[in-house]
Amino acid sequence: MKRFVVLGIQVALLGLIVPVLADDKANSSEAKEALKELQEFIGGWKGNGGPDKPRPGPRDPVWSETVSWSWRFKGDDAWMSMNIKDGKIYKSGELRYLPKKKAYELTLINKEDKKLVFVGKIERETLKLERIDPDSKATEQITMNTAAEGDRFIYHVAHKDGGRTIWKKDYMVACTREGVSLGKVDKKNECIVSGGLGTMPVSFKGETYYVCCSGCRDAFMENPEKYVKEFKDKKAGKKK
Repeated sequence: MKRFVVLGIQVALLGLIVPVLADDKANSSEAKEALKELQEFIGGWKGNGGPDKPRPGPRDPVWSETVSWSWRFKGDDAWMSMNIKDGKIYKSGELRYLPKKKAYELTLINKEDKKLVFVGKIERETLKLERIDPDSKATEQITMNTAAEGDRFIYHVAHKDGGRTIWKKDYMVACTREGVSLGKVDKKNECIVSGGLGTMPVSFKGETYYVCCSGCRDAFMENPEKYVKEFKDKKAGKKK
């Protein structure tokens, strides 16, 4: 009798676990698809930063920085990684999509190694995210977008004091995609992993494919059969 009771409990627990696993997989798929909306961020960018105003003054801080975006994968989880070299505001970041909140979450590390978490959505083809500083109660905002058919990447930093409604512009960084000044990138190559612009060649069984970043390259090398099959099925018009 006890054996049947234990078996019944096990079956009941399995019935609870399976829907949870299915839900997690669905959330992972939704997150990846939402992040693909920002696929043009992926790649390397060379830019200049300074105060967000038409004409910086002679004493205003100006700088050059290099921004790189890449995909990251772990199991079914996917997110985008941002690294900044020589930046005066931020050092790095991770961008995720939160299916339950229907929002994007950008976790930035600033120059003081402080973690800042911004949350927001895409509005008019611009990623707009905000956070409230726990000390000053000011709302901080960062917006990111591409322009010039994906060859330009721009981000703005602004804030408004607690209880205020007017935004004050702080900084702007405007970047050009690496290699664009030397000639247009061949945009016919598709990343075999993300579906974005493929810029880095990879090989499998004598065939050449393309990936958009080091994260997609690593994912491809871990399981090339999976991505080649999905890629060829997609090209053939088959459903996964």
